[in-house]
Amino acid sequence: MADEKELMTSEEQALADEWAAALAEAGDASQDDIDALMNQGVSSPSPRAPMEDFPSSPNAHNPRQGLDGPNLDVILDIPVTISMEVGATEISIRNLLQLNQGSVVELDRLAGEPLDVLVNGTLIAHGEVVVVNEKFGIRLTDVISPSERIRKLR
Repeated sequence: MADEKELMTSEEQALADEWAAALAEAGDASQDDIDALMNQGVSSPSPRAPMEDFPSSPNAHNPRQGLDGPNLDVILDIPVTISMEVGATEISIRNLLQLNQGSVVELDRLAGEPLDVLVNGTLIAHGEVVVVNEKFGIRLTDVISPSERIRKLR
């Protein structure tokens, strides 16, 4: 019991020191001001905000939410990073430092195998390389279903 009282006293003292420092930064503060603030906190706990009542229907707050789920219009303009992965391999730093123009790095994929399409590092599709107006592109051949993508995230 005595230890708890000493602990509470040291905690109250630490709080009083924090208030003193804050009031000193704000302007002239006396010990009476600090004591008044401390007593105010002790005598009555800070009022709590009332709990909000949430309706049981998910559509009550968001009338634009349809039968298919929430309206995704709010996230459609968020930029994401999309990348195409031809393949991967592991090499030692020694071999990495020896690479120069004309070096060939063997990948873990066979020629003609589909590429992986990743969005923010998550596989979403497979595709094949195409050339359109002298620029490389990718034609999606197999798109992973949204439910499968969500399952892989967990």
